Amino acid sequence: MRIWNNIRVKAGVIMQAIFWTVEEVAQRAKNFYEQGIRSEVEHGDNIGKMIVIDAETGEYGIDKSGVESALMLKQKNPNARLFTMRIGYDVAFSFGGASMERTVE
Repeated sequence: MRIWNNIRVKAGVIMQAIFWTVEEVAQRAKNFYEQGIRSEVEHGDNIGKMIVIDAETGEYGIDKSGVESALMLKQKNPNARLFTMRIGYDVAFSFGGASMERTVE
C-alpha cells in the first residue's frame, strides 16, 4: 500500500510528491523515536499516552488518545504522514488479556 502525497500547484510550480509505503512511514517514525524522542518522552507521566510522529520531520505530539496531536501536526502540515505509538508499550492497541507493556530492554 502506498501513501500518496497531494501535489499542489502554487504560482505555476508543481511541487514534488514523495511516495512512501505504510512500512516506510512506520520505519522512519520508529527511527526518529529510537534515535532521540524515546529518551525525552518515556518517563512516568507519559507511559500509556499516545505519541504521534510526523515521519518526514520527526516532529511529534503527545496526548491521551493521539487525536489532538494528529490534528495539531496536520494543521502544521496538511500532507504529513503520521505514525502513532503508545509510549512505554510494544503495541498501541491489543485485543484480549495479554499485557502490552514493554519488556525491560
